[in-house]
Amino acid sequence: MVLPGILLVDKPAGLTSHDVVARTRRAFGTRKVGHAGTLDPMATGLLVIGIEGATRLLTYIVGAGKTYEATIRLGQATGTDDADGEITAHADPAAWADVSDARIAAEISALTGEISQVPSAVSAIKVDGRRAYDRVRAGEEVVLDARNVVVSRFDVVGDRAGDGIRDLDVIVECSSGTYIRSLARDLGAALGVGGHLTALRRTRVGSFDVADAVDIDSLEGAPVLTPAQAAELILPVLSVSAEEARDLRHGKRLAGQAGRIDAPLVAAIDDEGVLVGVVEKRGGDLKSAMNMPESAR
Repeated sequence: MVLPGILLVDKPAGLTSHDVVARTRRAFGTRKVGHAGTLDPMATGLLVIGIEGATRLLTYIVGAGKTYEATIRLGQATGTDDADGEITAHADPAAWADVSDARIAAEISALTGEISQVPSAVSAIKVDGRRAYDRVRAGEEVVLDARNVVVSRFDVVGDRAGDGIRDLDVIVECSSGTYIRSLARDLGAALGVGGHLTALRRTRVGSFDVADAVDIDSLEGAPVLTPAQAAELILPVLSVSAEEARDLRHGKRLAGQAGRIDAPLVAAIDDEGVLVGVVEKRGGDLKSAMNMPESAR
């Protein structure tokens, strides 16, 4: 029997997120595996993997804030806004005259906070049922709608100049749905020299850190977080008695108990340390928004 849990994997470059899921299925001997948040093949870093019943928790992880380490190359634009695409433009040498440290800082500041961002056309967003990148590869022109995202940190931690280029190493903390490739593209466009992403590493998803992840060759027998351990990192905890746990599992409400929680959603954990499910207020009562399978212990 495969126990449910959350596995943290440090994805290497060259693999898709689906590749990592496929390898996890083989390593754990189960088809019931999913992930919370896609990483592009060129990107490395943290993938949060759900196994068996713990896949139900992925819904509550995918929207968590994220931290990335990235390298933005100024001076060149590509068709994909990253290094996987062909270079479509080189900066005119005269354009560099206006690219001072102060100007870079100002344009980065303009891309920090709540911003409206147009995702890269080569993304996994679906357009009329098909992935945008599939439409682009089929020769279609794709323009995606802008979306509001939050960039809470956008810091330059390294700066290297080359022949007609300038590479900025950055750390970005942002809301779910933020495209770092789009930040690179928009920064280069604002500076008038073009820009794209040459490296990307995700180091954090919510409270999950890549430092705790296993590499792709260590999946066999890798430690996993129990559903309760993972839930404690995602949501506030509500301790419930055995009787309350039984009622919640059977779809019953905890009548008049809404005052026990302050957050919209909490993790209900019984006195044996087992995750019962995710609980929400419903009027003056508490009810399950998601129940874990009773076998998920």
